[in-house]
Amino acid sequence: MAFNKPFGVLSQFSDADGRQTLKDHIDLRDVYPAGRLDKDSEGLLLLTNDGRLQARIADPAHKLAKTYWVQVEGEPSDDQLARLAAGPDLKDGPTRPATVARIDEPELWPRNPPVRFRKSIPTTWLALTIREGRNRQVRRMTAAVGLPTLRLVRVRIGPWELDGLAPGDWRNLDHPGRSIPWRADS
Repeated sequence: MAFNKPFGVLSQFSDADGRQTLKDHIDLRDVYPAGRLDKDSEGLLLLTNDGRLQARIADPAHKLAKTYWVQVEGEPSDDQLARLAAGPDLKDGPTRPATVARIDEPELWPRNPPVRFRKSIPTTWLALTIREGRNRQVRRMTAAVGLPTLRLVRVRIGPWELDGLAPGDWRNLDHPGRSIPWRADS
């Protein structure tokens, strides 16, 4: 299933601290997230009851492309974009090369709470596609090149897209069976 994870929701079904979880939005048993999306990020999260499919989606060894729309603080220089594309070095090592492009501000739902707005500092939207999934990787990548992330929305995982799904809503997907492209160029 495809789920549009709202800001502030954990990518798990329970939390000892009483924070919002997937259970607050999905009333199904025996489905599990295929990968994670941190509490401060929004967008596409895939859930399945197929353990092999879950492992293939989540395992970075399969290099399944994940695309994010990222609102960053500032106006990126060509050098900063080139460094993002090349794969910046992080504390846990260099990242794989990524695809990055400036985009017009996308039509998205309002975030609650809203992103901080400062008149004196412009923001820019980027489309960033990565083929691995380290903890808070996109945020760490943009910070490494001097572009702090203000808002992060995952819009695509491999062949699956958010496709206008409202925050907190989910829809069933056809089981892709063997149709998932597992090559690095997918």
